[in-house]
Amino acid sequence: MTKMVGILPRMEAEKLTKKTILSGMQPTNDLTIGQYAGALRNWVELQHEYEALFCVVDLHAITVRQEPAELRKRTLDVAAMYIAAGIDPDVSTLFIQSHVPEHSQLAWVLNCMTGFGECSRMTQFKDKSATHADNVNVGLFTYPILMAADILLYNADLVPVGEDQRQHLELTRNLAERFNHHYSPTFTVPEPFIPKVGAKIMSLQEPEKKMSKSDANEKATIFLVDTDEAIRSKVKRAVTDSGTTIEYTEKRPGVANLMTLYHITTGKTYAEIEQEFSGLGYAEFKEAVGEAIVAFVRPVREKYQALRADEETLKATLRKGVEHARDRARKTLRKVYKKTGFVEF
Repeated sequence: MTKMVGILPRMEAEKLTKKTILSGMQPTNDLTIGQYAGALRNWVELQHEYEALFCVVDLHAITVRQEPAELRKRTLDVAAMYIAAGIDPDVSTLFIQSHVPEHSQLAWVLNCMTGFGECSRMTQFKDKSATHADNVNVGLFTYPILMAADILLYNADLVPVGEDQRQHLELTRNLAERFNHHYSPTFTVPEPFIPKVGAKIMSLQEPEKKMSKSDANEKATIFLVDTDEAIRSKVKRAVTDSGTTIEYTEKRPGVANLMTLYHITTGKTYAEIEQEFSGLGYAEFKEAVGEAIVAFVRPVREKYQALRADEETLKATLRKGVEHARDRARKTLRKVYKKTGFVEF
């Protein structure tokens, strides 16, 4: 008993010394094997090294028109897939963004500290405005400020970001420093977290561009919910080139992409893959890649299906996560409101 009394405070102290890391994905479609390779598998490792918060960012999703029933379904789908891929709700804080109203409340304060020119310079706003010209809404314009609120609300030390989000993180840093300077130190100024070199998965049909969950051509993308047969079919029809050898080179993006998929799903190095398929053709190679992906995806898909079949338990898990998230969020917002000058409720 004496030993346990000493151990528990030490465990709490260790938790407090951990840096905080936060990330999330939009529930706009099923998650892909590219998202697993580029983000999810890193999250699974990071949750044991950091105080980790992972959310489904449904507020961000409505900058593009969504079907309400579909958005609700997709939100729970993504949460279930986080867990199926290895996010442990007993280790990480897992929650839905819209369940923490403090995100929107902090975003308003930050809106009032952000220059119009800062938002108008955002590359992603320009790109999405061109793609969704019929719905260039104010939310799309202020999206990076809500993202800043997501991060600053939990005083995240580190944020995993890809190239498309670097500009947004820089705005987040600027806003944190601006608030801290204008009032007093309040926010942690976050740093970008560059994960271990993650595998970048390209489209199966256009290997020069990144695999996307929103690609109109479903044959281009492998989803983590795909059936075994769907995976085999997509790999079989994947674009390669006119060559005959299996070798990793940027000059042959189609073959290189399939080798990357084989590398992720088997753990074999590119040199080992080249040796394994030396003297063999594309048919044998694609068959092996297809089977490796099937073996890799199947347990994730089956766990996901079990989680989705028990929706009440899934919702209970998310409620547990949001309680912890809101506890942290309230503390931050209380400080912000007091320093901003609002009368305490």
